[in-house]
Order: sequence, then C-alpha cells, then structure tokens
Amino acid sequence: MVAILNALFAAAIAQLTSSWSYLYGKPSFQLAGCSISDFKPSFPAGQTQLVVPQYPPNFIGLAFGVQNYTCSSSNNFTSTGAVAELIDVSCIVAEPSFATIQTDLFNGWSYLVPYPIQAIIDLLHLMNPPEILAQHYFVTNPVTGQGLSPKWDFTSSGSFQGNDRAFIVAKGKGNLPAPTNATRDVAWLDVTSVAGDIASEVFRFDTVGGQPPSSCVYGQSPDISVKYTSKYSECRFVCSCNVDVALTCRFLVFYGGGLAAPLHHTPSY
Repeated sequence: MVAILNALFAAAIAQLTSSWSYLYGKPSFQLAGCSISDFKPSFPAGQTQLVVPQYPPNFIGLAFGVQNYTCSSSNNFTSTGAVAELIDVSCIVAEPSFATIQTDLFNGWSYLVPYPIQAIIDLLHLMNPPEILAQHYFVTNPVTGQGLSPKWDFTSSGSFQGNDRAFIVAKGKGNLPAPTNATRDVAWLDVTSVAGDIASEVFRFDTVGGQPPSSCVYGQSPDISVKYTSKYSECRFVCSCNVDVALTCRFLVFYGGGLAAPLHHTPSY
C-alpha cells in the first residue's frame, strides 16, 4: 500500500507541474525550457548586499525543501544544511502570478504534503518530468576540507544529466535579512562559485519560511527540519535531528559558469 501511495503521489506532482496551465488560464502551458534573457530579479532599494547583475541569468528555479538545524550549547538553533528540489519555471517569469508563486507552493508543501523532502526527490526522479532543474544540498567545503558548503547539482536529470561538472559549490558574498518577514523567512543570498562549471553566481530571493524557533534547550531539543520554498537565479558569469518546520524561498537565479545553458559543520554561505 505504501508503495502504491508513493507512486500516486509522484504521479500527482508530475501532473501538477504539467497542468499549471489551468491555474494560469492558458489552454496549453509550458513551465520549463524558455529563454530568460530579459529577466532580472528584483531586490530592495537602499542596500548593497544583493545587486542585480548587468547580464541575464542562465537558469531560474523555484525551490521547495527543508532547512536543517540543531540546538547549540547557547540554546539556539544553528544551521546544519539544507535539502531542496529545484523546478525550472523559466516560462512563467513574465506572468503576474510569478510574484507570489513561492507562497502558493509553500502553502501546499507545508500543509498538504506528508512526505519528507528526500522521498519526494526520489519519487520525482522516478517520474523524471522535464521540469526538474537541480537538487540543492550541502557538502564538505572543497577548499578547506572542513565545514559544509551549499551545492546545486544539475547532474542527475535534464540537459546536463551525466555531466559531472554540472554543479556549483559556493561561498557567501551577500546576505540580506528577508524583507518580507525576517523571523519567518530565511535570508536572501548572493553566493559565488568555488567549484563546478554550471554557474559562477547564485542568488536566493523571495524566500518563504525556513527560520527555526528563536530558542531551544541544549541536550533536550531534537534536531529540526524546517520547510521552505524560494527562487534561485544562477548565472554563468554572475549568474535545511529532524522535526519538520515549514520554509519556502521563492527562487534561485544562476549566473555565469562554463557550461552552456539549454536552448529551449556549520554550513557556510
């Protein structure tokens, strides 16, 4: 029965990604594989942490997943990484609904989906819909060999499947408290590459969720996984113990890198 339910859930997710046409009022809707040469992420004015690049991104991904935390001896939660799936949403960046799609996804991810993120990733990859863009998780810092660094991995599906250089491991460049609700939503980020060829810079913005409770009890509070959604934009040249808590970022934008885009133990950021 569990296997049947899992298969049905994977099919439902795949169907969702291919049937958002109903939500957006289009008789024939394409989610992935469109040019984003005119797209620019929007960042708050009056700050210097996140600056919109002068050249277009290579990828735009809508992410859903978890931010992971453990309780420190200071009785607060500290990050131990994240796990997320990225969906290519390049064909809807000009739609009015793009501005709030991260919230719509967060509500579904938080309240309607009973499965852990890794189970969903595994199930989606069994279905292998074309909308899958990448996976996000943390690895040992490849420069120092110590601590954890964020990685966006394009090697398991799509146009870059099997290309062992289709990833980016990154370090922090800019960090902006979420202008929406900094106690609920994880920070917006600008990170740059230290390894991999898929992108040289990644922006995380329009985050929803992902922040842990403000305090915990060391030695008593369990590790937690907080759900989130976000957008990621990536450029070739600039281009989350385990109790669930909800988080969403809007998107990631990817800039730069050496690979051509398809036509058509505290983590360190």
